[in-house]
Amino acid sequence: MKKKDYLKIAMLGHKRIPSREGGIEIVVEELSTRMVKKGHKVTCYNRGGHHVSGKEFDGKNFKEYKGIQLRTVFTINRKGLAAMTSSVFAAVRAALGKYDVVHFHAEGPCAMLWLPKLFGKRCVATIHGLDWQRAKWGGFATKYIKFGEKVAAKYADEIIVLSKSVQKYFAEEYGRKTVFIPNGVIQPKRQPPDLIKKKFGLDKDSYLLYLGRIVPEKGEHYLVEAFRKVETDKKLVIAGGASDTDGYMQKLKSLAAGDKRILFTGFIQGKLLEELYSNAYLYTLPSDLEGMPLSLLEAMSYGNCCLVSDIPECADVVEDYAVTFRKGDRDDLWEKIQRLCDDEEKVNAYKNKAADYICRKYSWDDVVEWTLKLYEK
Repeated sequence: MKKKDYLKIAMLGHKRIPSREGGIEIVVEELSTRMVKKGHKVTCYNRGGHHVSGKEFDGKNFKEYKGIQLRTVFTINRKGLAAMTSSVFAAVRAALGKYDVVHFHAEGPCAMLWLPKLFGKRCVATIHGLDWQRAKWGGFATKYIKFGEKVAAKYADEIIVLSKSVQKYFAEEYGRKTVFIPNGVIQPKRQPPDLIKKKFGLDKDSYLLYLGRIVPEKGEHYLVEAFRKVETDKKLVIAGGASDTDGYMQKLKSLAAGDKRILFTGFIQGKLLEELYSNAYLYTLPSDLEGMPLSLLEAMSYGNCCLVSDIPECADVVEDYAVTFRKGDRDDLWEKIQRLCDDEEKVNAYKNKAADYICRKYSWDDVVEWTLKLYEK
């Protein structure tokens, strides 16, 4: 593509922005707002329907947000159909629109990448993770997501991956070259425990925190089972909403039954979220499967001591600046939690290094520059 003063860019595959319904929504917002500030024209195609954690979390239906043009597309708001239908209609509108670049996010939406490509658009795909492996999908949905992966591998002008393991997968499975561009993070201002004390009775360093979507591949069941064996007065706060996985949420609550130290907050955003990150004793992410966990980057940016599973997507992020446990090993997770609860000095040592390390390593400004270079090739 010949370099222009500005690009007309379409983004699709996310649920909606502004939103914290998942990591993809945060990525799309961060990329789009920064690209607009650089003078580019960005349109984001939002999904219709309600917030995945319930209509009480629905935001305003903006037509413009921080200079980004927002368009809501037709969506069948049912489990397994919302993502598919919204991405199909978004791809049609992007194909017919006057765009230089159409940027697809996630594997499923890439099933329609061929269409704007057919209309002469430069098509870029970000693979946020191997979504067909996720436990909540099955049957047709899994096959459709896998099909999207194959379409991206065959037709995308550029493929962005968020981890070296996914980069290796595409090379071995499809012989396809991909570009590793990680997510970014900004260093936030830490907040005192005001709202969380009033609403949940939480003080600084009085709780362990998991914050993210409540889905099986995140491994919250390991965490609940391990924590029940830990001897501590600290609480375990599980903050997040279910995403087509109400049955799994009920399973977690059954596992936690009888232990008053375990608190489920539901979906959290805004100042409550900032306070939860700011005042945790320990942040834990026990995932079996990740793309590149934004919640982990955020937790470290707030200066948290983090305990994560040793999958490459987590271990590569934290390096030696956090503690890892063996994926899926409840006993190892229990032992690591107990040690950290008993050793405040060690926890503080990790806290003192986390924020500077993660914010130095992962910059949104760098991510935007690298992404724009792919657009302009």
